[in-house]
Amino acid sequence: MEEGLHSDHARAHPPPLCVIFLAHFLVSQLLSFEILNHEMDRDDAWEDSPRYRYLSRMLKKEWVAFWLFKLGYFIFVFIFSLLSTSAVVYTVACVYAAKQITFKKIMSVVPRVWKRLMVTFLWSFATFFVFIVAAVGLLIVWVVIVRHFMVGPALGIAMLVILLILYVIAFVYITMIWQLASVISVLEDVYGRKAMVKSKRLIKGKMGVSIGCFLGVLLCFVLVQALFECFVVLDLFYGIGIKIGVGLICLLLLIMVVLFDLVVQTVIYFVCKSYHHENIDKSALSDHLEVYLGDYVPLKANSVQLEQLHV
Repeated sequence: MEEGLHSDHARAHPPPLCVIFLAHFLVSQLLSFEILNHEMDRDDAWEDSPRYRYLSRMLKKEWVAFWLFKLGYFIFVFIFSLLSTSAVVYTVACVYAAKQITFKKIMSVVPRVWKRLMVTFLWSFATFFVFIVAAVGLLIVWVVIVRHFMVGPALGIAMLVILLILYVIAFVYITMIWQLASVISVLEDVYGRKAMVKSKRLIKGKMGVSIGCFLGVLLCFVLVQALFECFVVLDLFYGIGIKIGVGLICLLLLIMVVLFDLVVQTVIYFVCKSYHHENIDKSALSDHLEVYLGDYVPLKANSVQLEQLHV
């Protein structure tokens, strides 16, 4: 069972997601360096010279290409994030419910689950949007206070640090709620706003564990990104063989980090359910998972009573 689990995970959607991320990071850095070089060259040229006009046209094209690439990246990451979450969460739940799982089953379930995840993601996106608007508003208020009320530098910096700390805490909290809501959307009959509300309730009491896991995964992610940037992007070490080798190592490490993160999110869901003394009925969970396959539709209570009455 364990070998099958690792094999199914390895063939699921996290590998393409990680390839997209590393490719995006590499291409974005290269485009950024190219744009920066052209902007520096344009600053050194006369404003009415042919070279200035040529570099201006080049910069417009490069900025358009940069933002189109960013848009395509976010679309692909959005799609593969939903697919990866649904595949891994379903796999872990099947292992917990002692159900036989195959790669074919996972692929047949994913199209049925990702729509629920998309609704939850849209609600999470709306929450993040409101949060960012509020953060920008507070930043504007800080600027106004510092400029118009003659606030000293020490007090202004202290206020900014406090705002930054509050921003990070709120960002981590909303991210954890979104992650747990994604698991709930797969394993329960609620999704969207209801999944967000239930996630907020479940995470109470296990906030420390959730934060620890989130920060641990974030640290691993940052380390892999730093390794990729030093050896592949910035050319700190010469040799195409070194770049290819380190790139492949970073890809494998990133796949492991993403898989670990998704598995931990699912485990935290079960831990939170247990902490709040919510029964985790393996048979009910197994029935819920069968519904995604279309092989089993659980009877409602009134249907069972009606059948017994006729007997």
